[in-house]
Amino acid sequence: MSPTVAERDAIFQVFARALFKNDMDAMYQVVTEDFVWRYHDGISTERVLIGRDAISAHIAERKAFFSSSRFHDVAYHHLPEISFMTFCVSETVRSTGEQREQRGIEHYTFANGKLATKDVYRKPVAG
Repeated sequence: MSPTVAERDAIFQVFARALFKNDMDAMYQVVTEDFVWRYHDGISTERVLIGRDAISAHIAERKAFFSSSRFHDVAYHHLPEISFMTFCVSETVRSTGEQREQRGIEHYTFANGKLATKDVYRKPVAG
């Protein structure tokens, strides 16, 4: 059985805090041990992240690449078995100062009351 909307909101709150702090212990309180994160930013090839080390390295790479990253217009959309998050993100490339704007959607599945998968799809906003 999938978590209720209230349970999902609590899971996403812990998950988001853990992501921004790169805190794998906190993250693995709300994701399954076999959690899979697929990431496509619309610019590079898809990355499949499995395990604490791969996820932590990805977060560290993003923090090193971007001097700032701000998510806005975030909205969660819950269906009986899955959830989606839609968002915009404004980022600044550390080495060049280039500003990037992207829109995205994240698709989440659940198992045993925890996040089982996260599929991220982003694309640059046409300027």
